[in-house]
Parts: sequence; structure tokens; C-alpha cells
Amino acid sequence: MLSSSFHDRRLAQRDPAWRGRLIGTIVVLLVLWPMLVQAEFKPWILFDAQSLKATGQFLASFFPPEHSFEFLKMVAQASWETVAMATAGMTLAMLGAIPLTLLANERLSISRVGSGRVSPLSAALRRVVRWFLVVLRSVPELVWALLLVRIVGLGPTAGVIAIALTYCGMLGKVYAEILESSDASASNALLQNGSGRLAALLYGALPEAASELVSYTVYRWECAIRGSVVMGFVGAGGLGQRMDESMKMLAGGELSTMLMVFILLVAAADGVSAMLRRRLE
Repeated sequence: MLSSSFHDRRLAQRDPAWRGRLIGTIVVLLVLWPMLVQAEFKPWILFDAQSLKATGQFLASFFPPEHSFEFLKMVAQASWETVAMATAGMTLAMLGAIPLTLLANERLSISRVGSGRVSPLSAALRRVVRWFLVVLRSVPELVWALLLVRIVGLGPTAGVIAIALTYCGMLGKVYAEILESSDASASNALLQNGSGRLAALLYGALPEAASELVSYTVYRWECAIRGSVVMGFVGAGGLGQRMDESMKMLAGGELSTMLMVFILLVAAADGVSAMLRRRLE
């Protein structure tokens, strides 16, 4: 009797999904292992004597951080250039993404209102627009910057255009998905009463999804600031280009100062994002 009750308690405590979880874990490991081998992932190399010595020498060169007035002035100018590059690129990306969102969004289709189905011509145009957005976001902004530096030369112009191209594809896709997942009753009512697509977007769909749209846009602006720094390493100007120059000169103190400024830039962008979210709640 006691053994039977003990057995019942053991069965009750056992996770009923343990078999599925165990099999899932084994499958993930079997799939992940050859990928790690192919990628030559060897984290233990970081802890051998030579790597630890090189790491210590590299980190020691960071102190003390460079803090001369001329250098700080240059860093401030480069940081402003980075923010300007990200903001200008995001503005151009939004100007391109908004009309593409109108074309890619099925809920704002006027042909669907009357018949309940999207016309073949509208469906074909929508597929073309979606594939265009795929092409734009498939090429990383760093690759666009590498190509554009050879066309327009060194400087932030290449970075601005690179951000605009990649982020236009990202914003257009996500904007369309956010609008399609929101409540469509207001936009449908406007379309059924003869409203145009732009009016249905501005007065019907946009108020429903404004908070999520703004949150994603500000997040992408924060990503654009980080991307602007990375693109500086290929000659697109800004803080990244100055960091690349300091790394080539092995000036660890200068690099340390610029890393701290970069962290402050990202923290400031995150603060702006949080403030806008609170205002929209």
C-alpha cells in the first residue's frame, strides 16, 4: 500500500512532457554541433597563455583614457556626425517605407473592400513591392556602405544612403505587419465610405498602431546609430572612422574614450525611446 502511494506521488511529480523536451534537446544538439564545427567555434582559445597575455596588454593600453581638449572636441564632432548620419538615414528610410507600406499592406487595399478579395493586379503589385523590400533589407548596411564609398567617396554621404536603403526595407516590412495585425475596423469603415488609402492609414490604422510603430522606429534609430559607428570603419565617417584610425595607431587611450562616448550615445537613444513609449501609453 505504501509503495503504491509512493509510486503514485512519483508519477504525479514527473513532468508529463519530459520525453518531448529530451528529444527536442537531443535534436537541437545534433543540429547545432555540426554548425559549431563548421564555424570553427573554439572559445577555449581565449584562455590560453598567449591570448590572455595579449588581452592584458590590450586592456592595459586603455588606461588612462585620452582627455585632452582638442581630442574631446574632435570626438564630440565625430559623435554629432554619427547621430546626424543615423537620423538623416532613418528619415530617408521612413520617406521610402511609408509609400511602400501603403502598397504592401493588404488591409488597405481598396479592391478588397467591394468584393472581399484583392484583385489580381493589386496582388501582383503587392508581391513585387514585398520582394523589393526583401532585396533592400537582405543587403546589410555595411555592404551598401562598402559599395557606396567607391561611388560617392569617403564621408558620411555613403553611410546615410546605406542606412536609408537597408532600413527602408526593414521599416516597410515591419510597418506593414504591424498595421495588418492591428484592429482594422476603423480603416475598413473609412474605405467602405469612399476614403482613400492614405486617409484610411492616417485616421484609421495609424491611431491603432501608433505606439508600436513609434517604438519600433525609435529602436531602429538606435540600431542606426550603432550601424553608423560600424560603417565608419569602411570610410563612412563619424565616430567609427575615428575609432578605426586610433586602432591602427594602437592608441588605446583614445579608443577607450571613444568607446565610453559610444556607450553614452546608445544609452541616450535608449532614454529617448523610453520617454516616447511613456508618452504614448
